[in-house]
Amino acid sequence: MAGKQALNIVKMKKMKQEGIPLSMLTAYDYPSAKIAEEAGIDIILVGDSLGNVVLGYDSTIPVTLDDMVYHSRTVARGAEHTFIVADMPFMTYHGSISESLQGIRRLMQEGHAHAVKLEGGAEIADVVKATVQAGVPVLGHIGLTPQSVNQIGGYRIQGKDEADARRLMADAKALEQAGAFGIVLELVTEEVATAISKELSIPTIGIGAGRGCDGQVLVFHDLIQYASPYFSKRFVKTYADVGGLIRSSIEQYVSDVKGRAFPAAEHVFSADDRVVESLESLYGQAKGQAQEQAKEKVESQS
Repeated sequence: MAGKQALNIVKMKKMKQEGIPLSMLTAYDYPSAKIAEEAGIDIILVGDSLGNVVLGYDSTIPVTLDDMVYHSRTVARGAEHTFIVADMPFMTYHGSISESLQGIRRLMQEGHAHAVKLEGGAEIADVVKATVQAGVPVLGHIGLTPQSVNQIGGYRIQGKDEADARRLMADAKALEQAGAFGIVLELVTEEVATAISKELSIPTIGIGAGRGCDGQVLVFHDLIQYASPYFSKRFVKTYADVGGLIRSSIEQYVSDVKGRAFPAAEHVFSADDRVVESLESLYGQAKGQAQEQAKEKVESQS
């Protein structure tokens, strides 16, 4: 997008101080990233949600580092002037610090991301700190953490009781202390998310976490209902039914092909008269040769 300058983590923190909300959207390929940038999105997240909406998995767990590097690289080509955050996938940052940094290096060098996102709270603070010290911006992610969905018992709202609220606040502070530049709050009660957002000096970006966050993020395919079937979600606002439009367009195309309505005259290319005459001459010769061969075959059988 001509004239657009990508945000950086300093500008994001200033936006929080000035009360300017951050807009974030996921993208997984060149065209979606390009369109998101042209629409003025602040941050693009190459989420491991691509496992659900692009790769056809029933969770994010099967997504590999190779998957993330590939999709991050394609997004970077489409959104050259937008800050890009890429997810580190399941179990790629829970071993040694050295192993974690190797994967993070790949997302930055090969995937061309500007930052990485790590799911978890106090338990991953050491990895966050080491990553930041290595020069890589880190976006935290607490609340519902899809990579841990089997451990937390499904897609459950977080922060519904006092103990859970205290845990989330402690996790948020641990991530801030470790050097995270921001934190995604997913499926957290509005009251708890608002309290965390007020307590931290870094921006919070909510998804299903209410109105008190410093920014919002949605999945590309949810925003435009690009799925079949599409399952509505209470915390998502949809702005178009692109899936329905695509489906009806393809149905019309199939109908036109079957009914020979496509291609029509305006879709074809015509040769000049000399070529047409040449083709007619060739066709006539071929037709005569075929008739002669058929006659000879009948005579040989009689």
